[in-house]
Amino acid sequence: MADKVTIADVARHAGVSRQTVSNVLNAPELVREHTQRRVLEAVQALGYRASQAARQMRTGRSQLIAARIEPAQDDGINGFVFDRFLHGLTESAALAGYRVLLYTAADHEAELATFDDLLGVYVPDAFVLTSLDYGDPRPAWLLEQRIPFVTFGRPWGVPPAQRYPWVDVDGAAGTAAATRYLLDAGHRRIGFLGWPAGSGVGDDRREGWARTLTAAGAEPAELAELDYRTDDGAPHGEAAARALLDRDRPVTALVCVSDSLALGALQAGRGIAVIGFDDTPVARAVGLTSVSQPLSEVATRCVSLLTRALDGNGAGARARETQAYDTGTEVLLRPSLVRRRSA
Repeated sequence: MADKVTIADVARHAGVSRQTVSNVLNAPELVREHTQRRVLEAVQALGYRASQAARQMRTGRSQLIAARIEPAQDDGINGFVFDRFLHGLTESAALAGYRVLLYTAADHEAELATFDDLLGVYVPDAFVLTSLDYGDPRPAWLLEQRIPFVTFGRPWGVPPAQRYPWVDVDGAAGTAAATRYLLDAGHRRIGFLGWPAGSGVGDDRREGWARTLTAAGAEPAELAELDYRTDDGAPHGEAAARALLDRDRPVTALVCVSDSLALGALQAGRGIAVIGFDDTPVARAVGLTSVSQPLSEVATRCVSLLTRALDGNGAGARARETQAYDTGTEVLLRPSLVRRRSA
């Protein structure tokens, strides 16, 4: 039988230190991307596999991170965001020596019952929560049980003393960039298609649009006239766009809180410029300009925060172009605008 490949073998093959290999596997944000690639190529070439059994015996843990599969979306568009995130989470967790345990739940209350079931059978070491909203009961439950977790999403409405580790994307920065792009193109009547008030994510994305138009000289009354709230989905987006186009002073461009609403706005026609949010495959297929979230990096940062809590790995994170700020337990990343023919 061939000798087992060790972390030292990987380090020699890649021409780096053993600590660098450990960082790539456990806290990749500490390592430059070209070094990461060299180490991962060595891992693949040598067939290196960390001994999970030995690690579990040493730590007394399951090496499982539990995450929820979001309920299916009727339009088949918005589920793409969480699919990409879970894919990145699974890859990042594997590099850190963990596996992702997926579960389903219809809503937050059902998810609390699922927590109990999982902890009684699989005993996951930590959880990753998604779809945070105001009054969300899940973080408080996990905090009370002293179970490590991180959230993809900010703790909306939570006092600073009750904060917990999170990673999020700066939605306001994304819609601000979209609005500035339209202003630079000569548009002044730029409407916003958003979700009903009270959605943390939706309100955050609206704020970037409103702030940018205000800086360009728009008055509060004009903002109210240009702001349209509706449920998500292409049919709602089409109806909302038609309503804004039928007014005495119609819009010439729209910034949308999601690609679903943006797709509906495109169907309303009349040649208006439209920008969506999430850069889904549908956006690419129809030529929709959209705001893209760095979902792979979100997943990497989530795993890094968890391994830092579970294993004591990591110090400060190295700044990247997508990073807005990182406090060590709170990470906010910048999205980017992907330009296509719709705007």
